Amino acid sequence: MVQKNLVIHDLDQNEWDRIQIDYEGWNVITDSGTIHPCIGCFSCWNRDPGRCVIKDGYENMGSLIHQAGEVVVISRYTYSGFSGFVKNVFDRCLGYVLPQFEVIEGETHHQKRYDEDKPFTFIFYGHDLSEEEKESARRYVHAVCANIRGHVKDVLFRKRPADPVHPRLLRAASFGKVVLLNGSMRSANGNSAKLAGKLAEQLTTETEIIALRDYLHDPDGLMKILAEVPSIVLCMPLYVDGLPSQVIRLLETFRDTYRGGSKKIYVLANMGLYESSQLVNLFASVRQWCAEMDFSYCGGLGVSAGELLGTLMEYLPFRFGPTRTAAEGMTRLQEAIDAGRKMEDFLAEPYHFPRWLYISIANTNWNRTAKKNGIRPEDLYRQL
Repeated sequence: MVQKNLVIHDLDQNEWDRIQIDYEGWNVITDSGTIHPCIGCFSCWNRDPGRCVIKDGYENMGSLIHQAGEVVVISRYTYSGFSGFVKNVFDRCLGYVLPQFEVIEGETHHQKRYDEDKPFTFIFYGHDLSEEEKESARRYVHAVCANIRGHVKDVLFRKRPADPVHPRLLRAASFGKVVLLNGSMRSANGNSAKLAGKLAEQLTTETEIIALRDYLHDPDGLMKILAEVPSIVLCMPLYVDGLPSQVIRLLETFRDTYRGGSKKIYVLANMGLYESSQLVNLFASVRQWCAEMDFSYCGGLGVSAGELLGTLMEYLPFRFGPTRTAAEGMTRLQEAIDAGRKMEDFLAEPYHFPRWLYISIANTNWNRTAKKNGIRPEDLYRQL
């Protein structure tokens, strides 16, 4: 196979024209306006291994990474990580790795589909980035490479002119209705929806659950709703070690269009990996966004082993068995929201459910699901 290097970027045409000679002969991934968020269907794992089911021109990102000798990523620094578009590309790279888990340096990660250690160079641009912001970007990309089983060759930072500053009318958020915004693209049976529903049951404050997926083509309509409420709970899964791309795009829309007063922001996050500590980058991103928007970051709950938790919630009372720690965190979150106050971030793992058993069950279930879909277990490891 002839290797062809790969560059992924979100530069506008004028910016790209100034540097494109440096990437002559490379495969170039940029925003064509057609990219769709990852819908969390896992078809690239258990139906057509290695290929994304969404045919929008970005369905072969995993194989493009594999075919590249090296990968360069150029992104606007956005809340400790990538811009919405660049993150969307990474969310669609899921097929580059396998669904099965293994423990690497004390953390659960996906197994390699390809026997390689891909080098990634990350170039972030922004205006007057602080050392703290640079360090958060480094921390994030190292987490990304740990999970997609590559390595960080370099992390560079480029300065660009500041964006126009738009004045905001700042006032304290009033006490009132809470919107639970489900940021997952999965159906009502997804874990984000289940957790949002459980939180809504416990809250005494007036609540409304809104699915972001219903407003992808009507961002103005969603902004009108969110502009009116004093408190928002961002309910979402962890995608590639951070916020899902569709949530980042929402935060970018807030940044570019919202001119109202302050709000209280809470987080309710879940993920399929075992160690809840791997959620810290997601929480850090929301915290940075709140600081930029002059919103009040009020903390939240992050739960790991989401597939296990979501399944048990359907058959056991919440607070029984492995859901016990998550239920404790949910109560803390509910009490904080009802009182309109802040809480410390609470990270929950399955109560008295060992990691080795979780990994064993998860890996067995992936093989069983593939067989159910007509895929031989060995075909899960297909290389493209």
